[in-house]
Amino acid sequence: MCRAGIAERLVNVADAAVGRVRGGLGIVNVGASMMFGAVSGSAIASASAIGSTMVPLMTEKDYPPDYSVNVTVTAAIVGLLIPPSHNMIIYSAASGIGVSIGDLLLAGVFPGLLTGFLLMLAAWLVARSRKLPFGHFPGWRALIRAAAYAIPGLMTAIIIMGGILSGMFTPTESSAIAVIYTILVGVLVYRSLGWSSFWEAARKSVRTAALVLFIIAAATAFGFALAILEVPAQLGGAIGTLTDNPILTLLVINLMLLALGTFMDMAPLIVITTPILLPVAMGVGVDPVHFGIIMMLNLGIGLVTPPVGSVLFVASAMGRVPVVELVRTIWPFYLTLIAALVIVTYLPARSLWLPGVMGGG
Repeated sequence: MCRAGIAERLVNVADAAVGRVRGGLGIVNVGASMMFGAVSGSAIASASAIGSTMVPLMTEKDYPPDYSVNVTVTAAIVGLLIPPSHNMIIYSAASGIGVSIGDLLLAGVFPGLLTGFLLMLAAWLVARSRKLPFGHFPGWRALIRAAAYAIPGLMTAIIIMGGILSGMFTPTESSAIAVIYTILVGVLVYRSLGWSSFWEAARKSVRTAALVLFIIAAATAFGFALAILEVPAQLGGAIGTLTDNPILTLLVINLMLLALGTFMDMAPLIVITTPILLPVAMGVGVDPVHFGIIMMLNLGIGLVTPPVGSVLFVASAMGRVPVVELVRTIWPFYLTLIAALVIVTYLPARSLWLPGVMGGG
């Protein structure tokens, strides 16, 4: 869908809907990232696809480059929560207890929407304080037309989620059907998917799939070794000597993951920390599905945190803004992500209500 032009159409929808307020393109950026997350599930893909469209557009409209890039990188994190998300599949494999992928995907919906709306608010407040330009409303007809053009692309998410939750497909089968549908949309509807872009998408998809499969294989072996060495029990006992309070335990875990996220990438951290920390969290009554959403958001924040923030560096190169300059002004968005993490951590109903109602397991 990235190669088929979906990002451009999602930007058009968001721009027609909310682009008219002060700093409207910042809000458009977040909204487009939320919609793109529903067909991507990758923070780097979202930052690349939405950023390649939005950053030049915002620069053309006299938005400061650091603002444009900071909105892009933090909004990309929402794609880790809004289903589908391949990192949730890695978490399920690393858990060792078969956490339901369907439940995890459903559990990410409300936290993803919450995080997205909080980032929209932050983008608007920063735009007001820096007196950034207004946009304009193109009219209801333009909004409806833009939404209609985007619907075929967004149907990909419905195919994936609907197939899994209805029991008609496994996650693998639903994704295969979604790929076939995506090719048809890119070739017949959007007419922007040619042979060269198709083979480029296929090459990158194979590379990503190979990386994920190796990670899952390593997760299985690593979890087995940890179980033999009784590492989770020992760590649980160590944290238990500090506190047996669920609130404080989750605080310790969150601080630990935030620290690790500053110098390790997300997928390896999921593999390494899930079999260690999940038993500790479950020992104080935390639902494994809820803990998975906490990890997605927490480790997602690490992707925009130097010195090893992969999404931050990708967008920095795209916007040609030094990371040092970005870090000076990213703090309002970073604090917004931390606020979202606190809400998601200590209000589990935000994550668990939808899986309970829909029965995604």
